[in-house]
Amino acid sequence: MTPLQRYIAEEIATDHVDGLLSRREAFRRLALLGVGAASAAALIAACGRDRPADTGTVASSPTDAGPPPGAADPLPTAPITWAGPRGELQGAWAEAPNARGGVLVIHENKGLNDWTRSVAGRLAGVGYSALAIDLLSGDGGTARFADPAEATAALGKIPPEDALADLESGIAELQRRVPERKVAAVGFCMGGGFVWRLLDAGVPQLAAAVPFYGPTPEKPDFSGSKDVAVLAFYGERDQRVNATKPAARAALGQAGLVYEIVTEPGADHAFFNDTNPDRYDAAAAEDAWRRMLEWFERHVD
Repeated sequence: MTPLQRYIAEEIATDHVDGLLSRREAFRRLALLGVGAASAAALIAACGRDRPADTGTVASSPTDAGPPPGAADPLPTAPITWAGPRGELQGAWAEAPNARGGVLVIHENKGLNDWTRSVAGRLAGVGYSALAIDLLSGDGGTARFADPAEATAALGKIPPEDALADLESGIAELQRRVPERKVAAVGFCMGGGFVWRLLDAGVPQLAAAVPFYGPTPEKPDFSGSKDVAVLAFYGERDQRVNATKPAARAALGQAGLVYEIVTEPGADHAFFNDTNPDRYDAAAAEDAWRRMLEWFERHVD
């Protein structure tokens, strides 16, 4: 099992532990990743032991918190394609008039869905043209998968070097569309992990990087991304991803990068996704949005 498949498998197991998936559905999704029944049972048991005790903090839900941050004036997205390193790449493009900069948006392990498009549209609404890339382009695009679990499994099978090549192509396409402007990358969950991987691969094209609750690669080295200002978000209750935070902090310091690490109190994994009522935390999302825009004003504008 690759590190990415392991991460996705642990997320499925944790979702079951937290009551978001039935045991039967968790086993089905793990089987799509190639995890057998005995291994699935062991993984679920391990994730159950690793989950923190309930602190009593209740995340605010989308129904009582109003619209998500930036949703007041979003701009529409349009499907686009461009030539990638291994064939045509797909994405959603949201163009801001007189753009202050550009942002590459990297989706969760569900692929390029409506929520990811909404993030691109919200960023464009506050002045940053945004390109949400579809990492399943090589499989025909996320829309080809009727079953979201199959899309997740397909993402787990993509070799990391191929995904990174596609992301670097996305950065180049973004630069082409916002010439003479600085660009940033923001990613969520698996996408946050890919932001860290871009930094590990060396991406001097980026002015800023914002990984949301993404796992740090093993033994990261960010020395090739010296000019990138990094703002990283974690949820206090997301113990699984938080275990990689010390490695991220050490690598950022060793590379001499400008960085800030924010742990949102009481928040869990995926706290920014307002379509996930069990994990969404409106207060944490609003704080992260404000901090991200301030970061962009300092390092992208």
